[in-house]
Amino acid sequence: MRTQAPSSIEMLQRLVAFDTTSRNSNLDLIEDIRSYLSEFGVASTLVPNAEGTKANLFATIGPASEGGIVLSGHTDVVPVDGQPWSTDPWTLTEKPDGNLYGRGTCDMKGFIAVVLSHVPAFQRARLKVPMHFAFSYDEEVGCLGAPALVEKLMGNVPRPRAVIVGEPTMMGVVNAQNAGGGIVTTFTGVEAHSSMTHLGVSAIHFAGDFIHWLNELQVELAGRKRSDIDTVPGHTTINVGIMSGGTAGNILARECKLNWGYRTLPGDDPWEVQRRAEKYIAELLLPKMKAKHPDASIELKRRSFLPALNPDENVEAAKLALEWTGGNRTYAVPYGTEAGIFRGHGVSTVICGPGDIAQAHQPDEFVARAQMDACDAFVGRVIKWAETA
Repeated sequence: MRTQAPSSIEMLQRLVAFDTTSRNSNLDLIEDIRSYLSEFGVASTLVPNAEGTKANLFATIGPASEGGIVLSGHTDVVPVDGQPWSTDPWTLTEKPDGNLYGRGTCDMKGFIAVVLSHVPAFQRARLKVPMHFAFSYDEEVGCLGAPALVEKLMGNVPRPRAVIVGEPTMMGVVNAQNAGGGIVTTFTGVEAHSSMTHLGVSAIHFAGDFIHWLNELQVELAGRKRSDIDTVPGHTTINVGIMSGGTAGNILARECKLNWGYRTLPGDDPWEVQRRAEKYIAELLLPKMKAKHPDASIELKRRSFLPALNPDENVEAAKLALEWTGGNRTYAVPYGTEAGIFRGHGVSTVICGPGDIAQAHQPDEFVARAQMDACDAFVGRVIKWAETA
């Protein structure tokens, strides 16, 4: 049985080499992690997707008792397509500035690398409570893998005391995040020659009306800015990320799809935007569309949903994480993570990991070596705490 682990930097180099862009399978990386854990005598469980092309993984070190800590991270990364990288994104590159470059270094293979590099230390320790590892797929496209992972994990291990989601926070402790909804709205019109607009319905034109309505709603919601939580901006936001449709410049478009979403602050109604969009479509936009042709239609379908993370629900995890980081305050963030999914199962959860979120998804993404060192120290304190908990 293996007893010596690679350093966290060596482990990060190993993880970055796998192209786990969300459109790809993550199975090669997951099998590598599974094999690595097996070398140290640690069994792991896979939770695959329906197609068997991707998988989550969870594993436990320590006694089969309640009160353990879950260390969680996602294995997928965003694309590098079209980005002006100065280094190979799939090769970890350290520069004289002390930064470690590569896709996923910051978001969020750095945290996973630190956790895995400490496997021998976890095993040597006389843990009074267990340490659970939870690694997911498809976080970057709506946290699609985490629900099944969390449900399976919570159904198979004694109830944990807290969850640490290692997204990049500069090792600050985040106890509040926005809720987020992802929606696909499909407009179906009726094709006609562009000179005979009275005979058809342009799906793109009506999608444009809907985007205009979303913009007006965004202005309204921005007027409700809150000062009681330190997210930026302090209000609900809406974004249309992808618009696709049409076949030619001289044909009324039969179909147009909008991939859009919104983010609401903790404590705000996370369903308001979708509810109001459905009402606007049903009462105003669709009747207007059908008045031009009865075959026209609009379908609004939820693609994903991320629950918010509320500070008052995560006091226990925040207290522990502040002890392990040496910090003296918590933070709120406007982005979404898998933390809300864990919290939905009633476990106190915070976000805390190495790297700056400003580097996430960027060309020449990096994590500072100092941040990796800080995370190494953090996990070391977790181990010491678990020996006396």
